[in-house]
Amino acid sequence: MPKTRQQKAGTKERLVKEFKGAKSVVFADYQGMTVPKADELRKKTREAKVSYIVAKKSLISLAAKEAGFELNAKQFPGMLGVAFGTEDEVAPAKVLGDMTKTSTIKLVGGIFEGLVVGADKVNALSKLPSKKELLGQVVGTMYAPVSAFVRVLNAVRESKEKATA
Repeated sequence: MPKTRQQKAGTKERLVKEFKGAKSVVFADYQGMTVPKADELRKKTREAKVSYIVAKKSLISLAAKEAGFELNAKQFPGMLGVAFGTEDEVAPAKVLGDMTKTSTIKLVGGIFEGLVVGADKVNALSKLPSKKELLGQVVGTMYAPVSAFVRVLNAVRESKEKATA
């Protein structure tokens, strides 16, 4: 059943709000996706705090223009789903990129730092570790010398205890 003008206006307003509040946006062609895979995708996007909206390309283009982006969604192939990342810039690409391994979804483009980018850049971003993983790696690297020093001191203490025993 076709959507009414009010439903389309509501979807457009939601898209405008998401475009304005997003740090990054990823477009995906979801054509051929099964219902269980679509449910899995929505669950993963909720867990990652990513908004995912399916809309017509004309509505996406209008909303992007209203939000201040020069975007023609008709340049992307297939039926579009849009993922918006408000907290982590890489999260939408990561979630949708993970889904490409197990379903028919394809990354077709995105918006990062205010610029429209192609599928190759979005695919590269989807392979990056998440923000939490990167912060964990930084902390681990910072504390590696400290923990090595503690191990050396512990070894010296143990060797002195053995010598006195």
